[in-house]
Amino acid sequence: MTEQSNRLILHTNSRDEVFAEEHDSVADFSFNSTVANVFDDMVSRSVPFYGEMQRMVCELARDFAQPQSKLYDIGCSTATTLLALDREVDNHIDFVGIDNAPEMLKKAAEKIAESGTNRSIDLHTVDLHRGFSIEKASVVTMVLTLQFVRPLYRERVMRTIYDGLNEQGCLLLVEKLTSEDTTFNRLFIDHYYDFKRRNGYSTIEISKKREALENVLIPYRLDENIQLLREAGFKSTEVFFRWYNFCGIVAIK
Repeated sequence: MTEQSNRLILHTNSRDEVFAEEHDSVADFSFNSTVANVFDDMVSRSVPFYGEMQRMVCELARDFAQPQSKLYDIGCSTATTLLALDREVDNHIDFVGIDNAPEMLKKAAEKIAESGTNRSIDLHTVDLHRGFSIEKASVVTMVLTLQFVRPLYRERVMRTIYDGLNEQGCLLLVEKLTSEDTTFNRLFIDHYYDFKRRNGYSTIEISKKREALENVLIPYRLDENIQLLREAGFKSTEVFFRWYNFCGIVAIK
C-alpha cells in the first residue's frame, strides 16, 4: 500500500477475510458489522488506485467548494473520504455523511472522533431508495455508491442531488463499470481479478464475493452514467479517472 493510502485509511488493522472460509452457500453481500470491521482493508485491496482516487476527489472538491455551503458524502461508509476532504477543504463548509448501514456509520463516528477534527460533520442513516434531501451543497461526493442503488431509483437519486446543489456546484461520482462489448468486459474483469490476487485475495475469495455481489452491485456502462447525469440536468460532465472497469466522473450544475 502506498504512503498516501496509509494516510487515508485510518486506525484499522483488521484484515478482510470475510470470504476466506468455505461455506455451502453464499448470502447476498451486506454492509453488516463483519464487513464494517474490515471495510477499510477491503476497499484498499479491492479498488485499484484507491488512494490516488481519493486524492483526486479531494482536489476537485476543493476546486468547487464554496464557503458557507455544505458538502455531502453519499454512501460515506467509514468516513475515509470525509476525513480526507477535511484536510483539503475550506473550514467554513459543513460536512454531511449519509449511509444506509448503521454499523458503517458507527465505525465512521469512531474515526471522526479519533481524528480530532473541529469541523461539523453530521452523520445520518438514510436509505436512498426511500428518498433523501440535499440542500445548500457546493459539493456532493458519491464514491462507489450509486452501483448499490437499484436502477429503478437512480434517476430520482440523481435529480435529488442536482436539485440540492448550488449553481456551479459539482457531483464527484466514482463507479465500477460494465462494457457493452463482451470482449472488453471479459478482459477488464480478468485484469481486475488479477489485481485482487496481487493484493492477497485467493481465487475462492474472489469467486465467493462475486457471487455475493451478483444481485447487489449492478454497474452501468459509462455512457449510461453520463446519460443519467445529463437527464438530471447537469450541464457539464467529464471523466477524471479511469482504470479498466472503474471510473470517476465530475458533473457540474
